Amino acid sequence: MSVVEQYARAHVVTDSVGSEDTVRVLLRYDSEADPRSVHVNLPGIHEGPQDWQVSRDLMERGLRTPASSGAVSMWPCGRVQAIMEFHSSEGVEVMQFDAKTLIRFLRRTYMTGRV
Repeated sequence: MSVVEQYARAHVVTDSVGSEDTVRVLLRYDSEADPRSVHVNLPGIHEGPQDWQVSRDLMERGLRTPASSGAVSMWPCGRVQAIMEFHSSEGVEVMQFDAKTLIRFLRRTYMTGRV
C-alpha cells in the first residue's frame, strides 16, 4: 500500500474562526507521489479547504521541538499536544492536535516501505 490516509481532530486556535472550534483534518501520504512529504488538508476556515504539503521530517521534529519550514511551523504543546501553524495570503491558521494521532500517522507512513 503506497497511500496512507487518516483523519485527525484538531482544535482551531486561530481567533478568526466562527463557532466551530474542533475540525476534522485529513492527513495523507502517497509514497509514489512524494515519499518525503505528507499532506495536511484543512477545512475551509478562511477561503475554502487548503492542502498543505509538509515534510515528514518537519512533522517528526515538530513533535519534539519547535520546527519550521517555509509557511509551516510546528511545536510540542505540553506532553500530549502539538501545534501546527500555517501562513497564507488569507491569514494564519493555528491548529492543536493530539500528538499521539500524528505519531500514529507517521508510523503508518513508514510502514509503506518507502524512504
